[in-house]
Amino acid sequence: MAKKNMQVTKVPMPEQAPEIRNKNFDEVALGYTQEMAIVEAGRCLNCKNSPCVKGCPVNVPIPAFISKLAQGEFEDAYQTIVLENALPAICGRVCPQENQCEGKCVRGIKGEPVAIGRLERFAADYHMKHHKGASDPVQKNGKKVAVVGSGPSGLTCAGELVKKGYDVSVFEALHKAGGVLSYGIPEFRLPKDLVAAEIKNIEDQGVSIDTNIIVGRSITVDELTEEGYDAVFIGSGAGLPGFLHIPGENLLGVYSANEFLTRVNLMKGFQFPKTPTPVKIGENVAVVGAGNVAMDSARTAKRLGAKNVYIVYRRSIEEAPARAEELHHAEEEGIIFKFLNNPSEIIGDDKGDVAGLKIVKQQLGEPDASGRRRPVPIKGSDYELAVQTVIIAIGQKPNPLIRRTTPGLSCESWGGIIVDEDTMETSKKNIYAGGDTVTGAATVILAMGAGKKAAAAIDQKLSLS
Repeated sequence: MAKKNMQVTKVPMPEQAPEIRNKNFDEVALGYTQEMAIVEAGRCLNCKNSPCVKGCPVNVPIPAFISKLAQGEFEDAYQTIVLENALPAICGRVCPQENQCEGKCVRGIKGEPVAIGRLERFAADYHMKHHKGASDPVQKNGKKVAVVGSGPSGLTCAGELVKKGYDVSVFEALHKAGGVLSYGIPEFRLPKDLVAAEIKNIEDQGVSIDTNIIVGRSITVDELTEEGYDAVFIGSGAGLPGFLHIPGENLLGVYSANEFLTRVNLMKGFQFPKTPTPVKIGENVAVVGAGNVAMDSARTAKRLGAKNVYIVYRRSIEEAPARAEELHHAEEEGIIFKFLNNPSEIIGDDKGDVAGLKIVKQQLGEPDASGRRRPVPIKGSDYELAVQTVIIAIGQKPNPLIRRTTPGLSCESWGGIIVDEDTMETSKKNIYAGGDTVTGAATVILAMGAGKKAAAAIDQKLSLS
């Protein structure tokens, strides 16, 4: 019998010291040891109604895998997780557990919830280190499914379908699979060799991934069905960045967060001039926005050598969309927060480079349609902040390419593909969609949940045909 742990706080996660990690791209959180994992797993009450599972978008059997960890049965814990989640090492690192599984944990009522994410990460890391066996072959059912995009929704849909006997082909626009997992999340939060290992695991099960294929240019959705695919799942993400539409956004040294992080993560811009991908980082950098992507951009800029990095956000910290952990890590690493500040102009020098940011201070008024209090400018509060780089991180929308090249595909006015909420099927027969291309930019785990739901619906429909 595993020893119960009634401590009200989680076992702390070992981390690099802030003054060291803000100068390197190594992973910040170092992971639990076996002893730490067993002790933390002992905090789980193994509730009969499992509220934590209800908070998980992919329905991981959380008490079951934690019970295995508490007994020291680490590989069994991993195998329990992957019954429902094909990307546990990734989810253990980037899921907002505080709003999902851990947010429902009974232990959180009178203390901290069980560290479900940290334990999931431990189980996945243990498996990767100790087990390299290939998957058992699955009997094919003779049906083919095409998946557009190799991000979390596409990979999940593909992984679920290949286990059911489908021939699955994934088409990725970039030269490397992974979507936002590869280009959007920094190495210090999500190591890329780990992403590659999780993707290889899905490929080893029989999924084919073709890169440098832009669906909508190289081939259309309708052409995929004409080539014999019985169903198509669109998981192309939200790669179209939003901008401020203020003067100066065309100056040298202004990036969308999407471009900035792609240059650094996927194109190794941090190695310039060893690689041909420059990233212009001045002594002073302003990142506009306060979501997770803004924190990633700011912390990356700091690691690239910026002396001062500012988060400029028009609302207060209470309205900031970023995870509390990301805000905390950014503050520890020396990021400077300028809340209730809104840019009105990017100032350039006579060479066309960024020289500063004109800012208007704000105060919060009545709530707007999002439920957050609307920022209102304070008259006469304008000032200039001297910066040489500006990164815009105010959200992304789906790229319009697929909707423009797929006649009959119903979409929202802002670009999201409209689907049946129960099946994820679009207005076109046997064409499904999920993840950010439906919801707009959201979380990895929600995208995975959509991919999983679509795979179940595809299987149910095709198995009857």
